[in-house]
Amino acid sequence: MTGSPSWRTIPELVRWAAGRYADGEAVVDGRTRITYAELGARVDRAAAACLANGLAVGDRVAVWAPNSLDWIVASLGAVSAGGVLVPLNTRFKGAEATDVLRRSGARLLFVTGTFLGTSYVASLRRAAGAGPAEGGPLPALPDLERVVVLSGDAPADFETWKEFLARSEDPPLRQLIDHEEQLTEDSPADIIFTSGTTGRPKGAVITHGQTLRAYETWADLAGLRRSDRYLIINPFFHTFGYKAGVLACLMRGATMIPQPVFNVDTALANIAAERITVLPGPPTLHQSLLDHPSRGSYDLSTLRLVVTGAAVVPLRLVERLRDELSVDTVLTAYGLSEASGIVTMCRRDDPASVITSTSGRPIPGTEVRVTAPSGTPGEVLVRGFNIMQGYYGDPEATSETMTEDGWLRTGDVGVLDASGNLRITDRLKDMFIVGGFNAYPAEIEQLLGAHPDVTEAAVIGIPDPRLGEVAKAYVVRRPGSSLTSDDLIAWSRREMANYKVPRSVEFVPALPRNASGKVLKGELRGEGLR
Repeated sequence: MTGSPSWRTIPELVRWAAGRYADGEAVVDGRTRITYAELGARVDRAAAACLANGLAVGDRVAVWAPNSLDWIVASLGAVSAGGVLVPLNTRFKGAEATDVLRRSGARLLFVTGTFLGTSYVASLRRAAGAGPAEGGPLPALPDLERVVVLSGDAPADFETWKEFLARSEDPPLRQLIDHEEQLTEDSPADIIFTSGTTGRPKGAVITHGQTLRAYETWADLAGLRRSDRYLIINPFFHTFGYKAGVLACLMRGATMIPQPVFNVDTALANIAAERITVLPGPPTLHQSLLDHPSRGSYDLSTLRLVVTGAAVVPLRLVERLRDELSVDTVLTAYGLSEASGIVTMCRRDDPASVITSTSGRPIPGTEVRVTAPSGTPGEVLVRGFNIMQGYYGDPEATSETMTEDGWLRTGDVGVLDASGNLRITDRLKDMFIVGGFNAYPAEIEQLLGAHPDVTEAAVIGIPDPRLGEVAKAYVVRRPGSSLTSDDLIAWSRREMANYKVPRSVEFVPALPRNASGKVLKGELRGEGLR
């Protein structure tokens, strides 16, 4: 690993941060405020409890819970005990969570009680069965030996977080360090399951060394500082929340303020009250802040760093962040779970034209190429230190995605400019053909986003008897706008090639998204929005 020689694994990073930033504020979660030294002690205790429960190096440990201090402690404790972290999407239903738990062979699960009005415990018990089972509490999950409820009461066959921690009141430090030393840079650190927007989620295996190198690079390129106060709204089950959030903060000694779900009023209040300086997230998060009618009543002057990324980052969004909120640094980036969550990133001295139109250049140690001549769209291929070890338990999918000479087929369509900056134009599966012309929804969405009355847009291909397929746009209007579909179609005919013009427009209050901020195109292609 390049950079700091002080840590080779995540537990070494945690112990180093606890000493280096001991008195610094590490986490603010509601009324709870703890220092880095206190965070280190809590992680040690959680790790010791994992060992007391027989966790062995390489055992999978799942966490199904929203962003919180307990998520941080439970996850880092499990990884420090040698476990391989399996974060579960908080929007999963019971059957989806059960599927990932079964396929990952998780031995231990940390789960929240109730979140967004749903009892995760009840949902899990309905999907995986309940009652005595050989080797564990859930018959459908024979590998799962223990379920720990992080918040709330636990049924008789589960246990509470407090009960779990009580198994090791005074963790023997030497034993913990000896156990940590069994890990190397090449040991698996986590299995990050893909979002499943284009099919069944698959688990990308990433090592300690890959993770640390990637997110030390991220912290360097972003300019993360010890004095920063980082509002982490990106979900922890995703690399953007866990690795670019928690782990990056550990590297720099920044303060973490986890927010369990995006609510614009809560975010505005947190930014003002906690003097937030760093706010990464998808474009829709920042758009919501800018458009909130009460934004002016909150002091947002401390914000200095925004990192965003998606298939489409509206050009005007970056300009508004700079002009209206005076954010010094706005960067765009591109990554995917199979590449440790990071592939390209803009640099802080890049001109605005690069930041607003591309996702930047490959990070050091990574190569990017496109399967098309320079300047034309093709599939994006990636090779480098950050590429996953493979999909857990799925060699067939691994061989389909990774070439023999180490290139990862991303499934994304992009264009490389002469300086090596990458512009993602779409997913291969989202592209449709209009009368023989390849139409890329993300490109059309970006063009639609230039209309002054359009806040967001999502485009899909729909059948057409003459052209094969044509574009249909789902559009979120700016508040107070009276824009009609005829108006927008007429405007589109003036602004884009005819084959790109949406033949129909449906206005919706919001686009369907998963917890990572990605638009769920499958829902639009199915029933649509009603």
